[in-house]
Amino acid sequence: MLGKILVSSVVVGGSLLAAAPVAARETVPFHDERAEPGTIVVRTKERRLYLVIGQGSAIRYPVAVGKMGKQWQGYTRISGKYVQPAWSPPDEMRRDNPRLPDVIQGGSPRNPMGLRAMTLAGGQYAIHGTNRPSSIGTFASYGCVRMHNADIVDLYDRVGVGSPVLMTP
Repeated sequence: MLGKILVSSVVVGGSLLAAAPVAARETVPFHDERAEPGTIVVRTKERRLYLVIGQGSAIRYPVAVGKMGKQWQGYTRISGKYVQPAWSPPDEMRRDNPRLPDVIQGGSPRNPMGLRAMTLAGGQYAIHGTNRPSSIGTFASYGCVRMHNADIVDLYDRVGVGSPVLMTP
């Protein structure tokens, strides 16, 4: 779940990008009649995100998704794109952990948003990087989609505000 995203101008060295496996993403065959080229499809059970590129293929990325009771499904769009976002915990997360700080600045190793974040319309969720790469491939979040930092940078550069997102079981 996403609290407020604040844009920060902090620059992080390339070391965070180097932490993600080079082969984390790959082009694979993909068929889903609901998804035109440019659509992001997240398959929760697979813990994979697909960017449909057309002609029966997609770029597949490993992701972390919502833990039990925090998962959701449906159609939305990317409503905002942020580089080095600062993060404020949403109310639900603060209730679970009242000791969380009000804001964690972008670029901080404690910031759970990683290098990029793309907010999703109609809720408090985002597709974002992570400061916990070991969580990728698990059910770990409050509903957001976490990606390796190198992968979120790649996806961020490929899609724009308004791009469709389909969350499936």
